[in-house]
Amino acid sequence: MTIAPDKLTALVAAALGQDASRAIADLVVPTDIPDSGPDTVTRAEFALAMTVALHWGLLARVPTAAAYAVDCRAAGRPIMLDHGALRTVVLPDGAATGAIPAGAAAFARILQPLGYSRADIYPLDRLRMTGFAWCHDDFPDSIAQFFVSELHVDRFDADFASAAMRIFATTRDALDDSANAALATFAAHGQVTLAQALAAMPAIVGAFDRHHDVPALRDYETLKASSAEAAWIATEGNAFNHGTDRVTDVEAVADAQRAAGRAMKDRVEVSGSGRVRQTAYRADWVERPFVDDNGAQVTLTVPGSFYEFIDRAVDPVSGRLDLKFDSSNAQGIFKMTASLDA
Repeated sequence: MTIAPDKLTALVAAALGQDASRAIADLVVPTDIPDSGPDTVTRAEFALAMTVALHWGLLARVPTAAAYAVDCRAAGRPIMLDHGALRTVVLPDGAATGAIPAGAAAFARILQPLGYSRADIYPLDRLRMTGFAWCHDDFPDSIAQFFVSELHVDRFDADFASAAMRIFATTRDALDDSANAALATFAAHGQVTLAQALAAMPAIVGAFDRHHDVPALRDYETLKASSAEAAWIATEGNAFNHGTDRVTDVEAVADAQRAAGRAMKDRVEVSGSGRVRQTAYRADWVERPFVDDNGAQVTLTVPGSFYEFIDRAVDPVSGRLDLKFDSSNAQGIFKMTASLDA
């Protein structure tokens, strides 16, 4: 018996309210995650509900992705959420990122208790970043992966590091006592009570967002001059950088989206193995606040998040779907938040 629909709805509603049913309907709901009963929530059930809520939040911030979701609804084809990606920062000399752990560790403390393990490390040297793939131990083919990247501030100059410290050292911790207690119980027992899960869901979903102060415009411009990725984190924080629909033919999807008039990446990225192919929309532009040199708030239009498409072939050695990523692919996809010439 798969997870009970009313339980999944209740878990997602804890974060999204009345939008829960629509958020669930947009996605393929795995049929292999067993229901643990009316009063219990396993780590897999919670992870599934969390990814549904995060995907809906991405659609709310990315109009092009929302339009794609409308197309999928009209066609009666739910989206197969392959993975979500987020970006983090590692400050020099082991400095904490405000009140949260540095880099990917800020999300390892969420993902590990929920049954994820770090599957692979991907150098993103052109961007002075490192990517980490997190895959669910219990249902790796069914529950969306996370691609968590770290930006290494110590690989930039002193002015960049100073600006990064001023922005990111103000980060607040979104996890409250209910969330931390639930994560500890998941880590120890693999499940919590339904009441614990419902109480924890808002803060855990809320952690995937921007929790540092509005950046100074001068600091933002310093970051942007050297790293479009750092500038993006300055405005968007740890929100989903992109979500990804796993499709059967990424070339056909890209052609259809171009025909629909949506701004797409110029080419499909193909992994070294040839089994993983990816492309994406260009980032939607968003208005974000900054503080100028006089202390006044100003608004600029900057790149926001985007949506990606991926197809995966079977690995002939394992006989299973190739769930790996590729450093070259990832760096090509990351350009979607950089400029219009990627």
